[in-house]
Amino acid sequence: MSDEERTVFLIAHTGRETALRSVEALVHGLLKVGLRIRLLEAEAVDLDLPEGVEKVTEGPGAADGCELILVAGGDGTLLRGAELARSHGLPMLGINLGRVGFLAEAERDDLAVVVERVVDADYEVEERMTIDVIVRTNGDVVHEDWALNEASIEKASRERMLEVVTEVDGRPVSNFGCDGVVCATPTGSTAYAFSGGGPVVWPEVEALLMVPISAHALFARPLVTSPESVLAVEVQPKTPHGVLWCDGRRSVELPAGARVEVRRGRTPVRLARLHRAPFTDRLVAKFALPVTGWRGRADHQ
Repeated sequence: MSDEERTVFLIAHTGRETALRSVEALVHGLLKVGLRIRLLEAEAVDLDLPEGVEKVTEGPGAADGCELILVAGGDGTLLRGAELARSHGLPMLGINLGRVGFLAEAERDDLAVVVERVVDADYEVEERMTIDVIVRTNGDVVHEDWALNEASIEKASRERMLEVVTEVDGRPVSNFGCDGVVCATPTGSTAYAFSGGGPVVWPEVEALLMVPISAHALFARPLVTSPESVLAVEVQPKTPHGVLWCDGRRSVELPAGARVEVRRGRTPVRLARLHRAPFTDRLVAKFALPVTGWRGRADHQ
């Protein structure tokens, strides 16, 4: 395939002026080196784009023929990009224009480097585990979904707790009232699950997490299970209805008595990596962790 035929799909956060300028600079840089760019029409409206940028409507074939999903924005934009990347089997390269951006591989100041590495196809691709989610009522499947970070079962009304029973591999673990229960991947361990007191799990570790949120119970600790386990959360019949959120983007109401099952996803999300730095360094940088006084190995300093 010639350079003139190479196309990248760009997903951008256009809600802030600084983000707009960064995205426009990225577009000009990619066009200058001969790559074609495709954007969603809804996002292109806010951008000052040169001729030659392809605009498409959102749909199943939006990224057909592209080699890479390039995402510029915060965590929400990166998760939106992950949906497109997963559905098309394409790698996603994230540029953080927000705050933390654990899924991002580059920062706002790295735009020139990103352009250079993309045109040279100089990146590695790693697969991130996802979860598949099934909702049952009266034994019947009423909803199916997936998530890269987490599926969270939450109370729908502020004034009353959600009463649930948790289950691992077909066996009950505990029942309690709570604000919710988060079922997460290692990738999602630094997102909602982390905020709820769950452990940080390195991405190369294959596991599932179950983290109760504000549970009224003696035993409601975060659990880490096998990646082949099946986690389940049952909403008690006499409790108010709840709501299921997948990656904080897609939701469905959970009536009393609903059952949510979470298992390892059939389809991973592929992430393009520019750096080989260990996850430890990423963790320290993203959370600005204090490491002053470390006296480790000389060859690591």
